[in-house]
Amino acid sequence: MSETDPAAASATAASALPALRHRLSTRIISLSLAVLLVVLGMISGTLWLSWKLEGAGAAINDAGSLRMRANRVAIELTQAQARRHNDLAAQVQALDATLALLKKGDAARPLFLPDEPAIHAQMARVTEDWQQRLRPLAVTSTGDGAMPARVSDRYIAALPGFVAEADRLVGMIEHDSARKTDLLRLSQTALALMACVGTVAVIYLLYLWIILPVLRLQDGLRRMAAREFSLRLPVESRDEFGTLSEGFNRMAGELQGLYRDLEARVAQKTAELERQNRDLETLYEMAAFLNQAADAEAMGQGFLARVMRQFDADGGSVRVLDRRHGRMRLLAATGLPAALAEAESCASASACHCGDATREAVIAIVDLRAAQRAGTGAQEETPCGRNGFRSLAAFRIETQRGAAGMFALHFRTPRKLPPSDRQLLQTLAQHLGTALEHLRLSATARQLAVVEERNLVAQGLHDSIAQGLNYLNLQVQLLDDAVARDDLDETRELVPMLRHGVEESYQDVRELLNNFRSRLGTGELRPAVEETVGRFRRQCRTEATLAIDEGGGAWPLSPEQQLQVLFILQEALSNVRKHAMAAHVAVALSHGRDFRLVVQDDGEGFDPDELATRADAHIGLNIMRERAARLGAQLHVQASPGSGVRIELVLHAGKQPATIPERATSPAGTTSTTSRTSTTETQP
Repeated sequence: MSETDPAAASATAASALPALRHRLSTRIISLSLAVLLVVLGMISGTLWLSWKLEGAGAAINDAGSLRMRANRVAIELTQAQARRHNDLAAQVQALDATLALLKKGDAARPLFLPDEPAIHAQMARVTEDWQQRLRPLAVTSTGDGAMPARVSDRYIAALPGFVAEADRLVGMIEHDSARKTDLLRLSQTALALMACVGTVAVIYLLYLWIILPVLRLQDGLRRMAAREFSLRLPVESRDEFGTLSEGFNRMAGELQGLYRDLEARVAQKTAELERQNRDLETLYEMAAFLNQAADAEAMGQGFLARVMRQFDADGGSVRVLDRRHGRMRLLAATGLPAALAEAESCASASACHCGDATREAVIAIVDLRAAQRAGTGAQEETPCGRNGFRSLAAFRIETQRGAAGMFALHFRTPRKLPPSDRQLLQTLAQHLGTALEHLRLSATARQLAVVEERNLVAQGLHDSIAQGLNYLNLQVQLLDDAVARDDLDETRELVPMLRHGVEESYQDVRELLNNFRSRLGTGELRPAVEETVGRFRRQCRTEATLAIDEGGGAWPLSPEQQLQVLFILQEALSNVRKHAMAAHVAVALSHGRDFRLVVQDDGEGFDPDELATRADAHIGLNIMRERAARLGAQLHVQASPGSGVRIELVLHAGKQPATIPERATSPAGTTSTTSRTSTTETQP
């Protein structure tokens, strides 16, 4: 255990003494002790005055008894002539004892004369008068013989002087007692006043020392809760409340610093959130617009208008890249002079900064003139610089196939884009590229759908109207030969055949038109099937039956799927009407977990192997197979000569169809198609 340094210990004790002296508890204890001492002193003074007054009162009584005893001595002297003087001696002794007691005093009674020189001098005169004048007369009369008459007379003659001196003594003692009584009353009044003043003083001091600092701390805490962190409390003492005020001020300073930093961070985060919200709103608005744009020019123009408004640009352009010729075609431009928009130097994919953006993703130039000066002196000023633009930001338009073009923003003042704005513009460029690619794919899909539908129309025409027209052509040639030979009988035979052929071709045309104009919504397949079978019954004499079973938790077919199923049914019934020569045909449609369509007739049938080797194979079967393949369904054809034909279409639950064209009827009555990928819903 190390020894304590005496110097350090003394320094610590010396520094602790002032702190102890200024402590609030020290002040309160000192005040309490001072008040106690004052109160005890005043109480002691009043007790002392009371004791003095009590002793003076006893002295007044005894001093007053001197007159009585002196008179008793006189009475005893006048009566002592006839009897012995035993009572006279007792009275003399009693008076001597009273004088001795008054002079000596008795603290036990208490009894004593006041400490006044005049009173003691008067007491001496009374004692001397007794001792010198009256007592000798009384003592000579106490012998065995009779007391002479002249002794009694002399005593009585000296008695008034003694009584007067005794009265003067009593008066002086009474006057002193009255003065002390007034002093006692004055001290009691002062004590009462001191108690009142002391109480007020103590309350005031406690208010200054305790209540006021507590109220200041309370007010400081309230204002601190109201975020008034600049508040500082005055440090007016070095006691506990002074220490608390200093601690409060340190806490306020620390909180102010923390809150200032926190406020700055919150403001920064708030600004960042606002910027992100603006970016999200811009992306949402741009995505909504790009999804609604119908053509590339309108898409580019609307894209530029929104981007320029968002970033306060003075001009902008969108160019698409032609890789084959290494050039960029202007798609849209806003705020650019016509000469700059159509400049040949801006059309090349390898010239100027816009062409560089197709290879480097982002080209951002804050000051075109400074960038020009940083280059070689032989470089020519850029077209943007010649037209008054000082800053340029170009971004590559990305697609899955690579760069599809670029868009540029032009500013007439130096402008620096922060990283967040660059990222937003790159994202917008990706959205634009996706939208342009979607337009391209949609146009390609429409072209393919038109080609495919035209192929189906051509197949339908070849299978129906072309064969009918070929038949009519042969009949017309025969009719021409008959007319040339003036064979009226053959002519009469050929005319009904021509009329029947024309009616048959007319029916084929109407059937094709009805098929092309058919449009279905979800849940409309059953009435469409019933109408198709009813129309078949009206067109020919073949008996047709229809059985539909939609029980078993069917999953719904999309409108495109229903339309393809209806086309297959129409084609199958058309083949029965044209080729089967059947007496009965049965159509069964079941829609349980799987979808199933069966068309079976009892006609002539055909040999599938022999039909496959023919050059003019039945086109209707090929059309049905193509439509089934587009549905993602399975088509089964069972046929044999003389046993009819059974066609079964099966679409399993959850089977995704291929791209199905959505049919739309043009105002002229022709048909066009738009490609759409249909999805099917499945039940568990």
